[in-house]
Amino acid sequence: MKKHSFFFVAALLMSQLAFAAPKIQQVEPLSWWTNMETPLTLMLHGQDLKDAQVTIQQVVRGKVMRGACHGLEVKGQHNAESPNYLFVDLAVNEPGTYRITLKKGNKRATYDYTINERRAGSRERQSFTAADVIYLIMSDRFVDGDESNNSTKDTREKADKSNVNGRWGGDIQGIINSLDHIAKLGCTAIWPTPLLGDDEAAWSYHGYACSDYYHIDPRYGSNALYAEMVQKAHEKGLKFLMDMVPNHCGGAHWWMQDLPYQNWINQFPEFTNTNNVFTANYDINASEYDRQLSNRGWFDHPMPDMNLENPDLLKYFQQWAIWWIEFADLDGLRVDTYPYIERIPGSEWLAAIRNEYPNINIVGECWTRPAPAVAYWQSGTKNFDGFDSNLPTVMDFPTEESIRQALENDGNYWGGGLTRVYDALTLDYMYADVNKLLTFLGNHDMSRIRDAVKDKDIRRVKLAYVLLATMRGIPQVLYGDEYAMVSANTQDPNNHSYLRAPLPQGAEVTAEMQDMYDFQSRLFQWRKDEQVLHFGRTMHFMARNNTYAFFRYNENEAVFVFANAAEEPRVIPTATYAEILGKYNAVGFSPLSGETIDLNRTDIEVPGLSTLVVKLTK
Repeated sequence: MKKHSFFFVAALLMSQLAFAAPKIQQVEPLSWWTNMETPLTLMLHGQDLKDAQVTIQQVVRGKVMRGACHGLEVKGQHNAESPNYLFVDLAVNEPGTYRITLKKGNKRATYDYTINERRAGSRERQSFTAADVIYLIMSDRFVDGDESNNSTKDTREKADKSNVNGRWGGDIQGIINSLDHIAKLGCTAIWPTPLLGDDEAAWSYHGYACSDYYHIDPRYGSNALYAEMVQKAHEKGLKFLMDMVPNHCGGAHWWMQDLPYQNWINQFPEFTNTNNVFTANYDINASEYDRQLSNRGWFDHPMPDMNLENPDLLKYFQQWAIWWIEFADLDGLRVDTYPYIERIPGSEWLAAIRNEYPNINIVGECWTRPAPAVAYWQSGTKNFDGFDSNLPTVMDFPTEESIRQALENDGNYWGGGLTRVYDALTLDYMYADVNKLLTFLGNHDMSRIRDAVKDKDIRRVKLAYVLLATMRGIPQVLYGDEYAMVSANTQDPNNHSYLRAPLPQGAEVTAEMQDMYDFQSRLFQWRKDEQVLHFGRTMHFMARNNTYAFFRYNENEAVFVFANAAEEPRVIPTATYAEILGKYNAVGFSPLSGETIDLNRTDIEVPGLSTLVVKLTK
C-alpha cells in the first residue's frame, strides 16, 4: 500500500508540474449588463489558458462568497488554436462583481468581472433620422482642447504639427468645447472619425487602423471622458454616433502577435490588396477570384483584413458594437468600408445589433455608384438574390457626385449642370427608403465642396447647401464647411492630409467665414421644425437651362425650391408647376430672405448662382 501510495503521489505531482501557471492579460468585453438580448461570451487572452477549468464566485464588499454562484454562471467554454486564448459562455442573471478563476492543476489565475444593471429604456433608445443634420469631425484635426495629451508615453507616434501626415492634437475635450458651436449651427448629431486606440508608428491620426477595440486612444482622452462627452452632447440636444471599422484592424493590434486562429484574419503568401470590386458581391458574371479578393484583400499595408466568417470573431464584433452603445449611451453607428466585409457575416453582425436595439439607425459607407449599386446594400431592398444587409442607411454617393459635377463648371451643355441632380433623383425608386439616405457634399476622404465648385465661388457653395438641406435624406456636414474652408494645398485639393485642417478659432474666423456659418445656421435651424423636409415626398421638374425645381410635400404643406446654377438670372416658370402648386396657397414665406413670395406671379426672377425657397401651406 505504501508503495502504491508513493507512485500515486509522484504521478499526481508530475501532472501538476505539467501545467504552466495560467496568466490573464485581456478580458473582453470589459463588462456587461443584465437584461441583454445578446448572450455573453468572454474572450480571455494571456498565457497558457487552454483547457483551464473555469469557476465563478460572487464578490460582495471585497469578500469572495463561498457556495454556488447564480448571478453569473458558466454555460460552456472552448479553446482557440492558440493556447493563450479561452472563450467562455456565461449566463447573466444579476448585477455585481464576480471572481472568475482559471485553474490548471494546482495553478490558477483570477479576474474580477463586473455585471451592471442595464439602464431603463436602453433597448428602446431612439436614433438619428431624416429630422437630423449630422456634423462630421476629423477627430485628430478638429480642435485641440487639451494639449497635455497630444503625446503620451504609451503610444508610439507623437504629436508633430509640422508634419501634415502626423498627429496634431485634436481630442475629445476639443469636441466638448465645440458643442455650442455645433448646436448653434443647427446640427443635431455628431459623427467623429474613430477615437479608439490606433498605435501605428506613423499615419495613425486618421484612426482607422484600430489597435484596441475597447479603449479610447489616450491622445484623445479616456473611456470615461468619451462617455462624458456623449452625455454633455445629449444635454445640448445633440445625438452621438460612433464610427466603427469591423473590416480591418491595425497592424499594431495586440492580437497580431498571437492570433486566436490563423483564419482570424484573411492571409495571403504576400501582401495582397483588396481589388475594391464591390460589384462582385452581386454581379452574376463575376469570377470567384474577384469576389474573394474584394472581401478578403487587405485595405492597406497596416490594416489586416478581418475574417468575420470565423464565428468567434463575428461574436466578438457583435458584442463590441453593443458594448459601446450600452456603455456610452450612443444614438447610432457609422460603419466604415461596409461592402469590403464578408457579405453574409456582415449582415449577421448588424442583425445582432438591431436585435438588441430595434430602433437603432446605422449608416454604412458604401462608396460606389450608380444608385442600383448603392441600393443593393440598404436593408429592405428587394434584391434579386434575396440578400438583405441589415444596414438601414447608406451614404448617397450618387447624389453627392451629381451636385459636385453640376457645380464644377458652368453646365451649359446637354445633360450638364443641374440636370445631373434631376437625373440622380430619377433613380430614387431603387432604394428601400429614401429617407434613410445619408446625403452630403463632402467628407474627410474627398476634396472640400468649395474646392470642387467652379472658381471656388461661395455662391455655388451656398446653392449646394440649400439643396442638401431641402432634398430627401439625412444631411451630413463636414466640419469646416460651415466656414467654406478650402484645402491647404491648392495644387492638390484631394490630398486628404491637407484638407483635414483644424477648425478656425477666434480671430482666424474671417467675415466671409462668419457669413457662411450664419447662412447655414439659418438654413439648418429652420429645417429642424419642417417635417415636410424630413419625411415628405418629392416632385421635381426637368429644365435644360441649368435650373432645378422641386417640391417637398405632404398632405398639408410643401416647400418649393428653385435653384439657378446659371450665371445669369432665370425667370421661374410657375405655370409649369400647376399640378402641385394648385394644391396649396401659392403665397408663401421664404425662410432665407424673410420675404412673402407670391408664386402666382409669372415674373419672379432668381439671380444667377442662387436659390429661392418658399414654404407653402393650404
